[in-house]
Amino acid sequence: MSDTSPLMELANFSGKSELAANEPKMRRRTLSAISGRLLPKPHRRSVGELLAVVLVLSARTRRLVLPPARVEVDVFTPKGGRAVRLYWGPAK
Repeated sequence: MSDTSPLMELANFSGKSELAANEPKMRRRTLSAISGRLLPKPHRRSVGELLAVVLVLSARTRRLVLPPARVEVDVFTPKGGRAVRLYWGPAK
């Protein structure tokens, strides 16, 4: 005699997932909870990274506010002749 009770249990099985619920509100809530767990967690920044951001923003603001500067660099040879002359910034 064969035992058919596991087959009968399988035939009478009904899904217990809330995604199979008849109410659309419950399905949406369940789907939202599942997808929320799949999203990547926000990366926590260290104090050093936050300080670097503050310093970059401060330097950028300072460059925008201060008047433009002109830098001239003269490099001479040991015998006194000019080797290199460099200019950075707006012309006079």
